[in-house]
Amino acid sequence: MISDYQQRTREQFLSVSVISPPAPWRLVLDRRTPVGGLLGIGFALAPDDGRDLVMVVSVDGHGLFDAVTGEKIARDRDPDPEGSTPDSVPDLSCPGLGPIAGTRVRIAGLFGGGLHTTTEDGWTLEVVSPEWPHDRVLLSTDGGIPHNGAHGESWWHIFDSNYSELRAAGFSPSGRTLAVATSSDLTLWTRPALDPASGEAGA
Repeated sequence: MISDYQQRTREQFLSVSVISPPAPWRLVLDRRTPVGGLLGIGFALAPDDGRDLVMVVSVDGHGLFDAVTGEKIARDRDPDPEGSTPDSVPDLSCPGLGPIAGTRVRIAGLFGGGLHTTTEDGWTLEVVSPEWPHDRVLLSTDGGIPHNGAHGESWWHIFDSNYSELRAAGFSPSGRTLAVATSSDLTLWTRPALDPASGEAGA
């Protein structure tokens, strides 16, 4: 048995369709990036300009993507078996590659861990499962559940993983990137850097 409140909340989530996040968020590459056998993802910063990078760990190796353009900038199809998956170390990390070689990146996904679910300027990300085992990803500016405002105004259903198993969803530490990873693909949204003076995304 579930309570009346739980039933109303479930019905609320089931009643809305997937829509795009509002400005200043924009979809990277205008599509999902296929990654077969994806196990998890993690964030790092590019050493040259501090932009967000996304490291992807899959059954086929490791990859590193530019979170602003979606470009794959490094690939390791045969990583050292001792560090090929994050469950081999207590902090769930894997060795970096390409421009972040020599560092370690914490990976969230199949083996545990998690990404940031809030940003310093008030965005919140939640994963709900009104049709378990399928997960839905919600973005909001109202502080999270319960969402009393209208869908598309203060909260947005931005992703439905009804076709694949959700691995991880969250923000980069900088708050400039929003990522959703499933067992078969990666979806990224990006926005401009925050203006330190106003706390809002700049141009």
